[in-house]
Amino acid sequence: MRLALLTWQDVTTYLERSRTLVLPIGSTEQHGPVGLIGTDALCADAVAQQLGAETGTLVAPPFNYGMAQHHLGFPGSVSLRPTTLIRVVVDALEGLQRSGFERFFFVNGHGGNEAPLRAAFAELHAMLAASGRPHAGRVRCDLRNWWQLPRVATLAAELYGDAEGYHATPSEVALTQHLFPESVRHAGLAPLAPCNGEVHGPEDFRARYPDGRMGSDSGLARPEHGARFLTAAVADLVPMLSAFASAPLPGDT
Repeated sequence: MRLALLTWQDVTTYLERSRTLVLPIGSTEQHGPVGLIGTDALCADAVAQQLGAETGTLVAPPFNYGMAQHHLGFPGSVSLRPTTLIRVVVDALEGLQRSGFERFFFVNGHGGNEAPLRAAFAELHAMLAASGRPHAGRVRCDLRNWWQLPRVATLAAELYGDAEGYHATPSEVALTQHLFPESVRHAGLAPLAPCNGEVHGPEDFRARYPDGRMGSDSGLARPEHGARFLTAAVADLVPMLSAFASAPLPGDT
């Protein structure tokens, strides 16, 4: 179920049986010569939608922009400042809490979002604690990076080994190929630049990794791999979401 496709009456009915919301979040940034700029948000949304379908949980519209400043040396990349991302997430969750939602389960597609998201959760809890708002103490937030889930990581190691790398990975490119087969690229890829994970801003990133990849052989990606990654991610997330949604909260009887 997509929040964007419901009416407010539909949401009221949903809240009578569940206070849990799945929120996909990604980024709009370069993913090398064969990866789509929307990869992080597209992957997170696809995983979240499938998770929602299998569990009957409502899914919010994706956060398409994230903290990706080190990618700004490549055309098409967009970034929020960390403080901006924190504020956007806090404001969104505050409004959703007013509606009656209490449990926010984030499916994340971009590593740069992790620190700002955890800061946003802390900021939200501090703000709600000071607000005196009814049920404010019942709010819970969880964050799962889909590419780090156990089944996903195992599959990536099996298919690509060390060539999975760190950015514009064959696993995420494969998932977008599965979702959007008409967008599959077959451009020749240059040899990978040495990668130690070190980054010092957009200019430094572009100088170290001229084609945008960080130790990742995107050319290994196949659409059929992407279908397997989607299945693996959802299989891991279903029990995680179930445990999160059913954990007792203050005031439960």
